[in-house]
Amino acid sequence: MLEVKDLHARIGDKEILRGINLTIKDGETHAIMGPNGSGKSTLSAVLVGNPLYEVTAGSVTFNGKDLLAMKPEDRAHEGLFLSFQYPVEIPGVSMTNFMRTAINEKRKYEGKEPMGAADFLKLMREKRKVVELDSKLANRSVNEGFSGGEKKRNEIFQMAMLEPRLSILDETDSGLDVDALRIVAEGVNKLKTPETSCIVITHYQRLLDILKPDVIHVLYHGRIVKTAGPELAHEIEERGFDWIKAEVGED
Repeated sequence: MLEVKDLHARIGDKEILRGINLTIKDGETHAIMGPNGSGKSTLSAVLVGNPLYEVTAGSVTFNGKDLLAMKPEDRAHEGLFLSFQYPVEIPGVSMTNFMRTAINEKRKYEGKEPMGAADFLKLMREKRKVVELDSKLANRSVNEGFSGGEKKRNEIFQMAMLEPRLSILDETDSGLDVDALRIVAEGVNKLKTPETSCIVITHYQRLLDILKPDVIHVLYHGRIVKTAGPELAHEIEERGFDWIKAEVGED
């Protein structure tokens, strides 16, 4: 599904990604961990096409297509989704209109007819249940006046509505209490299929205990320096990252 080879990227004069290699197959969940400033959020931003970042070397293939050659909106239409660490509020734009526009733009890209109002409202009712999103929230402006947990639930609701092939969760667990974390994580699990994959960027084991990733990567100084199974997350929880820095010979 996703093949990242020797990816380098910078913002301004500062190089942040220094040769990322990553392969994700259909149906897999990968977790990316690492100290602050190691490049985790930069990687997600580069994959979805954030124009603040410049790719200076390397390639990214998504379902056989050159991802880096696509505009950000086309990457989304192709099935790439990013759940933001800090979801923004969009006053004056209702969730209903926001989601209907997003879905119909994707359908247009795929050469399909727009979804009718009745089918769309039925779909919204079904997907709200995935993350226990109150109908009143779904009828308000996007994220306006939402708590931190409600914003994160809303992100996963959008993911449920759009049915992406690859979802990137950038510290979705940040600021969530135990109940909100469980609802969000279980929502992600309910959406998993053999054809869809997920990248989870996190600092904490508690999210991974629910999501149960197949592979753990440690990103440090812009490179993936260690890859292993779920046991690696438990070791990081117990020992932190210093032992990995020592293992790769960096301060």
